[in-house]
Amino acid sequence: MTGSNFTKQYKTSDQVSAAVRHHWWITEHARPLRLPVLGVIGPTSLTYRWVEGRPARPEDLPRLAMLLGNAHGSAWAGDLQASDLATPHRFQDGTVFADYLGPRKAALQHRLEQGYLPNQVALHAMLALLEKTAEGPSAFYKDSNPRNFLITDAGDVFTVDTDDLTLAPMAYDLAKLIATLLLTYGPLPDQAIDAALAAYNEAAAHYDTRLGATERDRFDDFLALHAVLTAPYVGRHGYSYGWPPSYPRLRG
Repeated sequence: MTGSNFTKQYKTSDQVSAAVRHHWWITEHARPLRLPVLGVIGPTSLTYRWVEGRPARPEDLPRLAMLLGNAHGSAWAGDLQASDLATPHRFQDGTVFADYLGPRKAALQHRLEQGYLPNQVALHAMLALLEKTAEGPSAFYKDSNPRNFLITDAGDVFTVDTDDLTLAPMAYDLAKLIATLLLTYGPLPDQAIDAALAAYNEAAAHYDTRLGATERDRFDDFLALHAVLTAPYVGRHGYSYGWPPSYPRLRG
């Protein structure tokens, strides 16, 4: 950070190009999300206008769920209607916008190698769950964790970090937010999860009724996937809590 700016460093110029491309795609197609102003684009860095704000907390969940529902609905209406979750999408310049299945299949295989899945049987079960969820209208995923929302004293919400962007089912990124709120602040009441999903569905349905149809069982499938995918980060990045042993989807 220098003055009123924040500079983020990258290892390669390709990572810079991807982050810039994602930034402008979100600005154009997911306008409900408010991003910091992007200023200087360097060979291995990006400089943004500094935003003073706090990360998301559990009490922000209803508002953020509605925001994500509107953002995903807007992106579907503007660019993603013809996309397929199993096939990479393409930006206007022809570069690839990663699909839903490919990156997560690779990540689940890596979780087995890291020891976060006990055996091949568990891996096959998670891959089957992933395939099961790869249906319906496409939204996008940009890693909605508490640190990637900044809430100002005036109550404005800014979304940060455009490094990663893939296709994903509707409400999958909301599940990531809930999963990481849980890891950051501890267990959330079941009623809070239901209310967030209802708020998301209501917002997304304004763009098309099919977008607001995510049911709780399907949402729990997303949470189960996130439990495995986020496992290496427990104890890091503010994730001080593990998954509650009573959570029905994740009981051994």
